[in-house]
Amino acid sequence: MVEELTEKEERIVQLLSETGLNRNIAKVVVFLAKAGEAVSRDIERAANLRQPEVSLAMKDLKEWGWIKERELKKKGKGRPLKCYKLTRDLKEIVSELVQNKKEEIKKIEKDLEELEKLVGLK
Repeated sequence: MVEELTEKEERIVQLLSETGLNRNIAKVVVFLAKAGEAVSRDIERAANLRQPEVSLAMKDLKEWGWIKERELKKKGKGRPLKCYKLTRDLKEIVSELVQNKKEEIKKIEKDLEELEKLVGLK
């Protein structure tokens, strides 16, 4: 059985999305950090996302190099299942996001200072 995200994990998702990470991507990252490896259907259930939302999140995550995927052969006919796993742990991902935001804040502060000087506030 697939476990849904805990209250703490939901809070992590909320904070990640408040820093600018897409909420669906945040849900997928937090779930995969917990599960280790999962097929799309399990991610959909645990993160309460629809299949297209998971697919879009996976597209971005692959582009960023944060996940790897492998195919699982199914018995009988049909397309193979795709199994996903993070390439970095959650701490590394959060650390990168925090560093990027801190740099962004510094730039904004510098721009605001210049603006204040230009209009004569300082």
